[in-house]
Amino acid sequence: MSDIVQEFNDYRQKMNDKLLADNNKIIKRIFNLDTNAYMEGALNVKTKELLGLVASAVLRCDDCVKYHLETCYKEGLNKEEVMEALSIATLVGGTIVVPHLRRAYEFWEALEEKGQGE
Repeated sequence: MSDIVQEFNDYRQKMNDKLLADNNKIIKRIFNLDTNAYMEGALNVKTKELLGLVASAVLRCDDCVKYHLETCYKEGLNKEEVMEALSIATLVGGTIVVPHLRRAYEFWEALEEKGQGE
């Protein structure tokens, strides 16, 4: 099976590098705002990542879902916590979210498999 986690990260990094190399002030500010929004604040990072995950699932952005899943994994959230958040996203977003839920579940499994091999 291909390493979907590594493929995602490699592509994301390559394209982010290209976007930022264009030196577009607005794009750079949006990237910076996104980075700062998920830093520790009144809400802790784990909570913010779960909020980002739910919003991304409802908006049906698979790349964003993968990003938040990986960050949730790195922050120490467990499968039960993540799946509960994704269940709320599916409730809010409706059945149209189910295909994204499937891909999210697959990506989480890949994160767990990758983590066991490290």
